[in-house]
Amino acid sequence: MIIGRNDKCWCGSEEKYKKCHMKFDDKLKEFKNKGYVVPHKSIIKNVEQIGKIKESAKINNAILDLVGEKIKAGMTTDEINTIVHDYTVSNGAIPAPLNFHGFPKSCCTSVNNQICHGIPDDYVLQDGDIINVDVSTIYNGYFSDASRMYMIGEVSKEARRLVEVTRECMIKGIEAVKPWTRLGNISHAVQTHAESNGYSVVREFGGHGIGCEFHEDPFVFHYGGKEEGMLMVPGMVFTIEPMINEGHYELFIDEDNGWTSYTDDGKLSAQWENMILVTEDGYEILAY
Repeated sequence: MIIGRNDKCWCGSEEKYKKCHMKFDDKLKEFKNKGYVVPHKSIIKNVEQIGKIKESAKINNAILDLVGEKIKAGMTTDEINTIVHDYTVSNGAIPAPLNFHGFPKSCCTSVNNQICHGIPDDYVLQDGDIINVDVSTIYNGYFSDASRMYMIGEVSKEARRLVEVTRECMIKGIEAVKPWTRLGNISHAVQTHAESNGYSVVREFGGHGIGCEFHEDPFVFHYGGKEEGMLMVPGMVFTIEPMINEGHYELFIDEDNGWTSYTDDGKLSAQWENMILVTEDGYEILAY
């Protein structure tokens, strides 16, 4: 379908095409003709959509702040789930993980050697534990997603270093976000920092597009070479969420619940996740 200069833009902004995405499309076509993998227009968010995603992210951020205030030794991971669930619904939102492909809880709580998708239960947090709490929120039909690491009481220097370096890996990845460059720059930045510190990057899981759906394109690898992968363009929203292992990157998934992944060698794992908007001149962190 050919859009005229004075027709409404395909993005749904109600603006005339010539004032909205016409120059964007011309530039995208140039890159595509050069052999770049370019994003489908369905994952490019307009101003209205970005505003609604930010509203969802505001609730998501507040939930993680609240968890940070409440979390302590002696608390069960199911109590964390209750905090997340109650705050979410009391603010008119929906916990995105709940019943997602059968997931039974409102957030993920991954402790020590659990890599991701830990299911809250009666596990009692102990002094020295490290835990990732992964929160995803639907508000007025729009999705947000972020996770943070929490250190319970006095943790070992090895655990603290893993948590800190993992956050640095995420930051390095975020700093590589730049419009009209490739996603592989994120992958390379994360992997380089992790491995230079003696850690490994989990291969099986990665970041993902988000906003209008829980999981959209693109898949965001946290390992790989520079100048590879899809082109990043303004209006894309995706997560950067490296999972960094103290030992090697091999894992296994709990056969009983079908969700929780563990390090194969039993060593610690950590994860941080932010949700990023690609802007005209860089990036904006929406959920953290």
